Amino acid sequence: MPVEPPASVWEFPPVAVAGAGDVVAAGADLEPGTVLAAYRRGLFPMPDSHGPLLWWSPLERGVIEVAGFAPSRSLRRARNRYEIRVNTAFDQVIRACADPRRPGSWIDRDIIESYTRLHRMGWVHSVEAWDGDELAGGLYGVAIGGLFAGESMFHHKTDGSKAAVAGLVELLDDKYAAERVFDIQWVTDHLATLGAVSIPRDQYVRRVQRALELPLPDAFA
Repeated sequence: MPVEPPASVWEFPPVAVAGAGDVVAAGADLEPGTVLAAYRRGLFPMPDSHGPLLWWSPLERGVIEVAGFAPSRSLRRARNRYEIRVNTAFDQVIRACADPRRPGSWIDRDIIESYTRLHRMGWVHSVEAWDGDELAGGLYGVAIGGLFAGESMFHHKTDGSKAAVAGLVELLDDKYAAERVFDIQWVTDHLATLGAVSIPRDQYVRRVQRALELPLPDAFA
């Protein structure tokens, strides 16, 4: 079971009154208690290379609905190509996601250190697609009760990240599937092809509050 860290010394503003932008707060730190408090309020951190750490809660939040998930034919093919494993190569996954050669790379050393600490405490997990002994792709994210907040994904082989997403949906698809929240931050064109949709921020926050009361999926417990 995850180990609860000391409480944060920081207090985040209520997301419901955060205004019209996606950024809700700036500053604070990446201590485990701070990061978990943010996710429980519907926030996530993303560094700004020109200023303080920013805490985001998009007005339109991207999610993948677990209950009734209907993968496309291409997604089913991708999933069937690879074996899905959990937490067997976390360091490789987060460093592949942080590769500075990737377009839009934002994961810096501080993020790697923070989420690695949270991984060791049982809060952050990697979902990996393997082709034999080769790591084909994967993703990592934060699991709190019925919330899985996906942070980033990568692929080394064709459709490796797609297979990891499909594998994660399988792991979340249990008797609580209708109430679980698989958060993907924003809907991109690529994520839309995997079934991602946008929901309003206030709806997302309400759903998270309910999801936090659920047990962890067996794969992350």
